[in-house]
Amino acid sequence: MMTNLFSTFDPSTNILNLPLNWLSTLTGLIIIPLSFWFIPSRLSMIWIKILTLLHMEFKTLLGNFNHKGSTFMFISLFSLILFNNFMGLFPYIYTSSSHMSMTLSLALPMWMSFMMFGWINHTQHMFAHLVPQGTPPILMPFMVCIETISNIIRPGTLAVRLAANMIAGHLLLTLLGNTGPMMNYMMLNLLIITQILLLTLEFAVSIIQSYVFAILSTLYSSEVI
Repeated sequence: MMTNLFSTFDPSTNILNLPLNWLSTLTGLIIIPLSFWFIPSRLSMIWIKILTLLHMEFKTLLGNFNHKGSTFMFISLFSLILFNNFMGLFPYIYTSSSHMSMTLSLALPMWMSFMMFGWINHTQHMFAHLVPQGTPPILMPFMVCIETISNIIRPGTLAVRLAANMIAGHLLLTLLGNTGPMMNYMMLNLLIITQILLLTLEFAVSIIQSYVFAILSTLYSSEVI
């Protein structure tokens, strides 16, 4: 039984001690490999075209760091988040990307690996990043503090941005849907149209947020070289 509105986002729901909420995250690992055994369909060809465009864009953003295969990490990240965002649009399926335990576990290890790589291999370059070019000498200590703080909170902002955007739309849909039984037929028709428009917006948000997460991760990686 639902005790409050936010219990729909509670990852502890289970049946016979099996956490079923996170099952949607693993569904892609079962479904996606099957597509490699079939003759390419129009859908798979469209998906390959999208991934090729992403590869070219990530390749441009990475710049000098563009080693062979380096874009696959960000393409995989985009695909994983996009799949989980889409799964959350179906009824009674838990949106795993709306929970901080998943978004932070994606952002934090990646940011830590970038920082370790940068400080170990390009120490002078990382120190130079702390003071933007053209900063007056009197402001340099403050700029170092500001740049350090902005660098440290990057994984948190990545995780919160994705989780908050996914939760906000789902909460709005839930709140509006709960008012349905108390409405007359005229208002109910208006509510259904509103819900369809909001669902379309959520569809767009799920694509945009996965793209933003992958693009920002690419930009953060390009700064460490």
